[in-house]
Amino acid sequence: MLLVFDVGNTETTIGLCDGDDISARWRVTTNHSRTPDEVYLLLRALLDASGVRLEALTGAAIGSVVPSVTGPLADACERLTGAPAVIVDARSKLPITLDVDEPMTVGADRLINTLAASRIHRRDCIVVDLGTATTFDCITGSGSFIGGVIAPGVQMSAESLFRKTAKLAATELVPPTRVIGRRTEECIRAGVVLGAADSIDGIVRRIKAEWPGGQVPLVIATGGLAAAFKPLCSELELLEPDLTLRGLALAYALLK
Repeated sequence: MLLVFDVGNTETTIGLCDGDDISARWRVTTNHSRTPDEVYLLLRALLDASGVRLEALTGAAIGSVVPSVTGPLADACERLTGAPAVIVDARSKLPITLDVDEPMTVGADRLINTLAASRIHRRDCIVVDLGTATTFDCITGSGSFIGGVIAPGVQMSAESLFRKTAKLAATELVPPTRVIGRRTEECIRAGVVLGAADSIDGIVRRIKAEWPGGQVPLVIATGGLAAAFKPLCSELELLEPDLTLRGLALAYALLK
């Protein structure tokens, strides 16, 4: 079995891959100050709680946008599996093309989404990844990343609103039952949640209008907030919460 890690700025998603299946998954806070020993103990606790024996682990793959976390995590994974972790970044020799002006600046998550979408669906795709930031990855069926959009994430936008307004308290961001709020928290939910949903739809439509060639891209939602926003967005066609984890497993098989 393979451990895969999608290290984001706020959360790290961990997957346990058994062949093509994600047999277990965990979300933990991305902590910049954990030592390799602390990371090792955390992973051991998660695996033990799920009844996974260390002898069953064959390796690990890491896609990280947080450099300070990558090293300690790789050290802990090598201790767990007995083999160096595969770290996926812009230098990795993957069968994809970074058709952008600054390919070395493309984040690991976007590389991995490009690999996964092109290998799994084999058609042009827009991957909307709803995490700390909301990213829109434009991917061709042949495996080219042709650019995209980076927008503030939903939670980030909400926290900025709460910090900079004296009388608006932090509110749980659940979909509102109506647009016209009659209480302050309803107004916030409508503005932040529905505003983000309409922004996603609007950006996707603009991307489609610029799309090269005649094919209409498939729009895939992934990331921590994907399930919450899929029902709110008319342009999100397919929910694949494990797309990045599956891409990491594909990358491991190609790079190992």
